[in-house]
Amino acid sequence: MRSCVVTGVSSGIGEAIAADLVKRGWRVFGTVRRSEDAERLDNDLGPSFTPLICDVTDVDGLSRAAARVADLLDGGALDGLVCNAGISLPGPLLHQSLDELDRQWKVNVLGQVATVQAFAPLLGAQEGFSGQPGRIVMMSSVSGKLAWPFVGGYAATKHALEAISHALRRELMPFGVDVVIVGPGPIATPIWEKSAGAVEKARYQATFYGPLIDLFEKEVLARAKHALPASAVAEVVHTALSAPQPKVRYTITPSPLMNWFLPLILPARWLDRIAAKRLGLTRKG
Repeated sequence: MRSCVVTGVSSGIGEAIAADLVKRGWRVFGTVRRSEDAERLDNDLGPSFTPLICDVTDVDGLSRAAARVADLLDGGALDGLVCNAGISLPGPLLHQSLDELDRQWKVNVLGQVATVQAFAPLLGAQEGFSGQPGRIVMMSSVSGKLAWPFVGGYAATKHALEAISHALRRELMPFGVDVVIVGPGPIATPIWEKSAGAVEKARYQATFYGPLIDLFEKEVLARAKHALPASAVAEVVHTALSAPQPKVRYTITPSPLMNWFLPLILPARWLDRIAAKRLGLTRKG
């Protein structure tokens, strides 16, 4: 039975990944922050799933979780680590609190590095390891390559995560541990409603951006209506974990021509005008 640790499995993409791997015959260890989520998933996913209660920003908690996985594997190695945990806290950068930006950075960047540091030895990233090396999947986003208004802080963390992933892949080559990036676009998960609802309107109401927050929320929710199911990401993650020669990066998004390929090749000023039109970001007077 192949084994994998998946972080952030309490809902959305993480839960879909855990459920998909269990159905495929994997043994899955999934991190959650709340005991009630651990109990629910333990009941729903069955004996092949083991919940790990810890937060990716808690280094000591991650160490304890890794030690528990090592004990349960009884000398065996991990085949995969999916660094999925992440948060999105939208807001205009001109006024967004540094605490919110810092929180996203701690979870989306430092938390992922801490997770890798805790579990990489079980994947084979250690001297003297003689088994089959495992593989790391880093959950990025289309925001890992593109940056849109009001999600600048989130996009910055995903840009950083991609840089870290490329560096890690090269640093881990001597151990045979590969690192694959998965970058979803709009996926039908609670993060869309959370992103729309996470903008505290009152905080920005007195600023220039106050009236534009409603447009941002409508844009977010409109994209959610055309989002792909989380199972689409789970399928790609399985490919990233199991393909003999995986791609360095997988992108999953509805309408890839409009949502991915064109934005990457169009001049930046053209994208500026598209954003201005959609979100009312035009100069007054």
